[in-house]
Amino acid sequence: MKYTDIAIIGGGLAGSTAAAMLGRAGIPTVLIDPHQVYPFDFRVEKISGDEQLDRFYQTGIADSVLRSATHDGENWIARFGYLLDKKPSRQYGIMYDALIGAIRAEIPSPAELIYAKVTDVSTSAERQNLTLSNGETISARLVVLANGLSVGLRRNLGIERQVLSVSHSISIGFNLVPVGRPAFEFPALTYFSERVKEHVAYVTLFPVGSRMRANLFVYREVDDPWLREMRHRPVETMNAALPRLRRITGEYGVAGDVKIRPADLYVSTGHRQAGVVLVGDAFAATCPVTGTGTDKVFTDIAQLCNVHIPAWLATEGMGADKIASFYDDPVKQACDTWSMAKAISFRKLTIENGLYWRAQRWARFLAWFGEGALRRMRNGISAGSSRRAHSSSSSSSSSSSSLSSSA
Repeated sequence: MKYTDIAIIGGGLAGSTAAAMLGRAGIPTVLIDPHQVYPFDFRVEKISGDEQLDRFYQTGIADSVLRSATHDGENWIARFGYLLDKKPSRQYGIMYDALIGAIRAEIPSPAELIYAKVTDVSTSAERQNLTLSNGETISARLVVLANGLSVGLRRNLGIERQVLSVSHSISIGFNLVPVGRPAFEFPALTYFSERVKEHVAYVTLFPVGSRMRANLFVYREVDDPWLREMRHRPVETMNAALPRLRRITGEYGVAGDVKIRPADLYVSTGHRQAGVVLVGDAFAATCPVTGTGTDKVFTDIAQLCNVHIPAWLATEGMGADKIASFYDDPVKQACDTWSMAKAISFRKLTIENGLYWRAQRWARFLAWFGEGALRRMRNGISAGSSRRAHSSSSSSSSSSSSLSSSA
């Protein structure tokens, strides 16, 4: 039997980040995942925004990981075929399998990886026992359940899911290619829905290496024929749903497969137990449309590894009262509440046609337009000042040369 302080089940974003943080803190940790090389998975494909990046930096591994990503530097905002703003962007595109590989490269000793499945787990207020598919057994003080959408082990522990919204949203991923020219004009683009009836939230286009990746977010049922059309005739289906998009992108094609992933909103029940703590999607899932699922993961892991685990290991036992302090953490709770509220409001903003929601959509449109106009004005003033300064400098130089010649 292998003995350790922390056993992490699941080596995706949450589990691998936790292992990297705990290893850097010198805490004996075992990360258990069946994939030595993480396979392609249509999940997180970019890390973006000041808040999300600040949360990532709290893990201590962001600088190293982001060197493997593609920074676009500027994101164009558009709607109804009109370019509203060219906004400076802290947006990093990276495919999920590459992201996990980059994070795992940051896992130092005394943390280690074991490539196997956990077939059984038993928990108590003292030590937790895990049985692996390779016949190995592990005894740990704490189990961190970070196995995402998998339900088998949780049900063995009496942990269930309460589904709040079935197929709350659907994410669609594909590669976009320009037709008749070598590249798109924009570094990155976010284009919002033109018509409520299409149930499209927005499409975001961003570079990952040499590719222009597209993530399209819609609110439809999983058996909607529209999704079948999107899979088999993506360009025609996109053009019908967002007819003015080509004013910004120009003609485009779709290269490779179209990936489609429905997402439910759910929370866990029966999870306040001794010896085991749930993080990320293992605890609760939110809507990919809002991009806050990544915020939730980074918040969960930063609070767990920076605050709670060091305090828990300082005293004997791993009772339910200790574990409860993580679920009651005000920083975690605030992020969970904010994330869920955004998931619900963004769906209403996209598909509801009442006066309030129509006003909200137009308010956002005008806010983007106003912000873009102010940015163009500031940039124009700045460029004018630079030209005048350059002209003045050139004149002074010319005068000095003339005086020198006369002398």
